[in-house]
Amino acid sequence: MEHSEEFLKLVNDAKSRVRETTPEEVSRKLAAGDNFYFIDVREDNEWVKGRAKGALHLGKGIIERDIEKAIPDHQAEIILYCGGGYRSALAADALRQMGYQNAISMDGGWKRWRELDYPVEAD
Repeated sequence: MEHSEEFLKLVNDAKSRVRETTPEEVSRKLAAGDNFYFIDVREDNEWVKGRAKGALHLGKGIIERDIEKAIPDHQAEIILYCGGGYRSALAADALRQMGYQNAISMDGGWKRWRELDYPVEAD
């Protein structure tokens, strides 16, 4: 997907403030049984087609509205992913602004997760 220059500026600005991780690290954390929330911020139509196994869905359009009900602990580790790591960086930055100290964006997102042939689920 080709992104506009202004969108990429917005994403790069958000990435300057948020931590990022890789699908490889997330897979290791899942295998080790680490305690964290794994959140898919993609659109509903993307979610139903397939998602990382064990992920919860809070789309980018509603995450700010619903996060405190879903995850009231502002210290909880939250790893967010989208298609490639752009929307998840924006969402992680929004959560950071809301006081979530451990909101992390998974760089490479769903695309990289699939390339690595990690476990997926679908409806």
